[in-house]
Amino acid sequence: MRHLSVTLDAVMVTVVDDTPRVLLVDRDDPPSLPSGLLDPDRDETLTLGLSRLVAEPTGVAVSYVEQLYTFGDRNRSNEPSSRDLAIGYVALTDDATTIPGSTWVDLYALFPWEDHRGGTPPSLHDLIEPALEAWASHDAERIARERITFGLGTPWDPIRVLERYEMLFEAGLVTEASESQAPETGVALAGDHRRIAATALGRLRGKLTYRPVIFEVMPEHFTLTELQTAVEAIVGIELHKQNFRRIVERGELVESTGDTTTATGGRPAALYRFRPGVIAERPRPGFPLPRPRTVSYTH
Repeated sequence: MRHLSVTLDAVMVTVVDDTPRVLLVDRDDPPSLPSGLLDPDRDETLTLGLSRLVAEPTGVAVSYVEQLYTFGDRNRSNEPSSRDLAIGYVALTDDATTIPGSTWVDLYALFPWEDHRGGTPPSLHDLIEPALEAWASHDAERIARERITFGLGTPWDPIRVLERYEMLFEAGLVTEASESQAPETGVALAGDHRRIAATALGRLRGKLTYRPVIFEVMPEHFTLTELQTAVEAIVGIELHKQNFRRIVERGELVESTGDTTTATGGRPAALYRFRPGVIAERPRPGFPLPRPRTVSYTH
């Protein structure tokens, strides 16, 4: 009979300047997400347990928490007599400090093909697309999946993060479990933690379209340029400045503080803050994503 253990695993995300960052713990090689065993006596709720497991090794306070999924494949444990379940969470904070043993890492170092802010990433053109061509070969079903998932000849969908990761894993382009012996693309994490992070990024991108969760990673006061930069950092695409500001203004997502800042180095920029009343006024107060351009397709 197998022993069952339950861990709580956190994908802790913040934005620093124009870079989305994920919190990693250096106790493993490769590193891991903040994670630990649920204490059934000490943790009154799963969310409180997660907050404890993040704060103890990293010193970071959680502001927003959302449960993602339960991960429980048999190969999660190296012990034949054990079955390990992980309850994954995405958590947001505006606190990018850490204590020794933890560090904030560029989220796109894990998924370099997901950052399209400067156009199609080189990793997609130079490595992923040719490798997926060879993997798909003349298989019609694989070719169709490749086209839709990676936007090859069709629009790129920022939300399909997990689908892209799973296809790369299937094609042998990313490693995950310890027994995998595939070429590496991006930074590896312990066990299936990169799969959990991919699930979180896709969820977060989708969430931004109908909930103002971006303000969880913003300071109390900010400029509209800083707000746009943070949204672009998470969704991985560039947004039209005037269209973005129209969305913010028409949605009444923010309100002016009446103050300005010269920290941007140019003309004084108006400072804003999140307007919490919008949550009660509108059912989907988010940032609709534009339809980005397609990338090349060579089949």
